Order: sequence, then C-alpha cells, then structure tokens
Amino acid sequence: MSGSDARALSRSLLDLCRMRKLTIATAESCTGGLVAGALTDIPGSSDVIDRGFVTYSNEAKRAMLGVKASTLSTFGAVSKETATAMAIGALEKAGVDLAVSITGIAGPGGATPGKPVGLVHFAVASRDGKILHREFRFGAIGRTTVRQRSVVEALRMLMELARGPQAPVKPPRQTMSRLRPRVARTPRRSAVKRRRPSRT
Repeated sequence: MSGSDARALSRSLLDLCRMRKLTIATAESCTGGLVAGALTDIPGSSDVIDRGFVTYSNEAKRAMLGVKASTLSTFGAVSKETATAMAIGALEKAGVDLAVSITGIAGPGGATPGKPVGLVHFAVASRDGKILHREFRFGAIGRTTVRQRSVVEALRMLMELARGPQAPVKPPRQTMSRLRPRVARTPRRSAVKRRRPSRT
C-alpha cells in the first residue's frame, strides 16, 4: 500500500461525505494522526473533517475519549473493546456523523503474549448506532509499513460505513403465464342417483 492509495481513498471518501453531508472525526493511537493527516492533506477537507484525537497513552484514551479504566486494564489498549470505545468516544465528543479509531502495535517492540507486532484493531462508529470492528495482523513488516497500511484500512472502513446500507438486489421478474392457474377444487359428490328399493 502506497501513499497514493491513501490519497486516492481520501479523495473518494471526502467526495462521498460531501455528497451525503457527513462529518468525520478520528481517534488514533499507533498511527499518531496519520489518518487525519491523509484526509486534511486534500484541499477543501474542512467541510468534512471536524477534528482528530491522537491518544497515544492510556491516560489520553481515558481523558480525551472517555475509555474506561476497567476496559483498558481488562482487555488492554490493543483490543476490540478499546478500539470500539475509542470510536464511540470520538463520535460523542466531536458530535460528528462518523468516527474511526486505530490502536495497535507498530513495532519493533511492544509485543506481548498473544499480541504480536503488527496487530492492529480498527473500529468505525456512526451516528445511527452502527459499529464496525476489524482486526488485522500485518506481521513484523516494519513500523512505517504497519502504519501506512493501517491508514489505508481505516479509510476503507470509513468508506464502507459512509456508503450506508446498500439497496437490496431485486430478484428478476418471472414471466407470468397468460393461463390462469388451476384452482384445486374439492371433488363433487357422485351425480349418480341412489335407487330407491323397489316395493313388492
């Protein structure tokens, strides 16, 4: 993933949000503001981008985004639960339509048992209550590459939620037969008259 990928995605996302009148906030840990930077690098982004939170420490996540201390102590900073809380916190604090969060281990250090270098959690939250979470394990591909790929994935997730629900595909129309379908009828009673017994 290159910088041109992030730039193209940023342009497409901003155009879509302008069309749908959506605003965005970002909450970033391991990317340190790179998502907000990619979006605000595009001229005219101020009508979509409201603000960006760079919450590198746990204290910043608590103070700026309202992530609970119990969430951080139980699940850790790099977790689905923390990423989700960060996205919801950014959405509520900024009062925007969409918010994205990123928290991960870019490396080269910082790995813990079960949480290797290259593990990144993403979450996107929308004003209508939708929340999307994804976990990526990029591997030890280098700090810069992990951060660059994280920016692209975050933009893709924002784009997914910004598009909104897709219209259901209509099933193809079946050719209607001109003949009227037969209606099952109950069999009629036998029309044969019962003979009366002859009188002798």
